[in-house]
Amino acid sequence: MAYTKTIKPTDSELEILQVLWTKGLATVREVHEELSKTKDAGYTTTLKLMQIMHEKGLVKRDDSMRTHIYQASVNKEKTQRHLLNRMIDNLFGGSPTQLVIQALGDDHHKTSPEEIEKIQALLDNLKKQ
Repeated sequence: MAYTKTIKPTDSELEILQVLWTKGLATVREVHEELSKTKDAGYTTTLKLMQIMHEKGLVKRDDSMRTHIYQASVNKEKTQRHLLNRMIDNLFGGSPTQLVIQALGDDHHKTSPEEIEKIQALLDNLKKQ
């Protein structure tokens, strides 16, 4: 889908999208309260970002009531895939192997035994194909 290729959310926009992907529908106040748990951001900053995101087509806004309700208008998995492909191309020379080696070899983010089992199952399935 050509539209997905134009998705270029900023880090702050991705944080808002994460909240909307989790909640489904939310007001600016609800998004702001969720973001405030992990970062210091003003309500008006959140409002302005969400207005910009609406203009960009990243979120939909229902303004039929006094309080506007927002929802993500971009698919989480497609956005993740698009950003991951950009990262693989730009940071790892197009090599998914280098990405995996870097991710799994990183001491900062420990891979749990459950995650290793899922990765192994994926590798086993890929070998069968």
